[in-house]
Amino acid sequence: MEQTTLGVGTRLQHTQFGPGVIVGIRYATYLISFINHGIKEIDKTDPQLDEIIPENASVEVETVSETEKSLLKILRLWGGVSEVVSLGDRWKGGTLLLQPYDKTQKAKEIPIEDFFHKVVMLRDRLRVLEQNINSNKKLNDEEKVNIQQYITRCYGSLTTFNVLFKDKEHWFVGEKGSKED
Repeated sequence: MEQTTLGVGTRLQHTQFGPGVIVGIRYATYLISFINHGIKEIDKTDPQLDEIIPENASVEVETVSETEKSLLKILRLWGGVSEVVSLGDRWKGGTLLLQPYDKTQKAKEIPIEDFFHKVVMLRDRLRVLEQNINSNKKLNDEEKVNIQQYITRCYGSLTTFNVLFKDKEHWFVGEKGSKED
């Protein structure tokens, strides 16, 4: 391969290691993540290397922190983890007061933003759990459906917190809501 200025994200084919993606660049080598062989350091002039899809071609050497930034960007784009979920305007700056029945005990005051963040994280973790169940090779379809129904009931138990969300599209929906849609 003649070109020695490929960037992170370039897809390559290596005669010995198969398909891979450049994940790091050093002065004379590429760090390439191969599907079946993990990460290998390969000389930029290795004749067994063929470019498939170029990406970010440059003459600069990329540092580890820049590689990490690139990987985080990819994860954000494809992971759906960093979805922005807004708190309803009327709750911004507010607090949640947990008042015990016994008035001699002290109440607990929590910023609503902190509580809302935990509710959103719980929702996101339930979604990841659903994905893991649906992609699990050891569970049969009936087991997947049974667990999925249980998670749907969990969503239904959390519908009380929908009042905190700015946009209805982010609401929790239980069994009744899913049947109506």
